[in-house]
Amino acid sequence: MVSKDMLRYGTVRSCIRELFEYGKQRAAVVGEENVYDFSLGNPSVPAPEEVNQAIRNIVNELPSKAIHSYTSGPGSNTARTAIANNLNKRFGTDYKFTDLYLTAGAAAALTAVSRALTIDDKTEFIAFAPFFTEYSCFATTAGAKLTVIPADIPAFQINFELLDKSINENTQGVIVNSPNNPSGVIYTEETIKGLAALLKRKSADVGHPIFIISDEPYRELVYEGKVPFIPHYYPNTIICYSYSKSLSLPGERIGYALVPGSVEDHDDVYNAIAGAGRILGYVCAPSLMQHVITRCADIKPDLRPYIENRELIYNGLTEIGYNCAKPSGAFYLFVEAPNGDAQAFSNMAKQHDLLIVPGNDFGCPSYVRISYCVDHDMVKRSLPVFKKLMEKVRA
Repeated sequence: MVSKDMLRYGTVRSCIRELFEYGKQRAAVVGEENVYDFSLGNPSVPAPEEVNQAIRNIVNELPSKAIHSYTSGPGSNTARTAIANNLNKRFGTDYKFTDLYLTAGAAAALTAVSRALTIDDKTEFIAFAPFFTEYSCFATTAGAKLTVIPADIPAFQINFELLDKSINENTQGVIVNSPNNPSGVIYTEETIKGLAALLKRKSADVGHPIFIISDEPYRELVYEGKVPFIPHYYPNTIICYSYSKSLSLPGERIGYALVPGSVEDHDDVYNAIAGAGRILGYVCAPSLMQHVITRCADIKPDLRPYIENRELIYNGLTEIGYNCAKPSGAFYLFVEAPNGDAQAFSNMAKQHDLLIVPGNDFGCPSYVRISYCVDHDMVKRSLPVFKKLMEKVRA
């Protein structure tokens, strides 16, 4: 009657969403203030006032038809030009609006790129644990296979020896996510240089380019250090970006796929992504948000609340005795489960209405993810619960 794969995706939510829905149910029973929900990466910092003002101005200044009508499939030329200009100012590049394909967030960009690069059922993509849980369904529903390189614990960089062994003639792309969800770790320049060198060598070996697919929704959320801009190091890089986190617009769904001019067979790659968007039914990115980004492409996020939360929860948990990877960006803390079993520890925390995501689906079954884009007071109130859990494990 229906596709078994689609039925599974529609009825079995991700572990993140399962916890989030459970938290809403518990809040209705015990009160929202008694549920410590660290499940979802939903920005707690409001959208910048410039964004809100832009929306008001657009609605007041432009005729309704101009706001709500279709744009071209790849997005309006004005919005894409604004984004290209921003990138060129920041990174010293010479991108054109024709290098940008606007999408309903990074997820839509990733699914379109995955579909565009999938040649047949032998196609493979590679991800590095810990990785965003949806990469698996993005790859497999495109008709490809996802190979996961085990985590480089505790640094959470890249194990190049294992990567070298995993690449073969069917490898089309390597997915990179930095700052990383779920660890908050940033890949160092040394790591990116090493990755670029390895992929150049392996591309020559297999006789075709192996693309870096750089998933960058957290690129602007950096507290210390610097995020290497990967196209500077590797020409065959495709960037998938979202304004969900940088401008606190996760529900508005606006982002892009960037195909730099340095990409081999640029026009074919770009047009294949556009073709994938067409057959996936994307039509065009939300028109109102294209107008907003045209006016707000240069706006930067307010990082202070995230920095305050990071310091409080990282210092608080390490003082209690937890081992954590200190995040340099994003708004996640990846914590080693003190009992060695992430699922069991998450279940234990759940009994105290403390919702933390087990790392099994991220490829790290001994770690849990804490999403600290939450109210600062909730972080404070949660620390005694974390302490109680540690005492239980040690007892």
